[in-house]
Amino acid sequence: MPYIKIESGALTDEQKTLLIKRLTEVSSEIMHIPPEFFTTTITELPDKNFGIGGKTIDAIKCEYKGRQ
Repeated sequence: MPYIKIESGALTDEQKTLLIKRLTEVSSEIMHIPPEFFTTTITELPDKNFGIGGKTIDAIKCEYKGRQ
């Protein structure tokens, strides 16, 4: 039973639904396994818990918004 795991920042219910649907469809097509055999989970983590280049995603978003 294939397992798809996504870790992400906050997502809307609509985004989660579409992500699960599309990831399952594409994976099923590529792997030649029926979609009903796939399990998908989404783990949402606060932007404070992600870092890139020594900065949290919160800080990077603030800097980006300041440049616009």
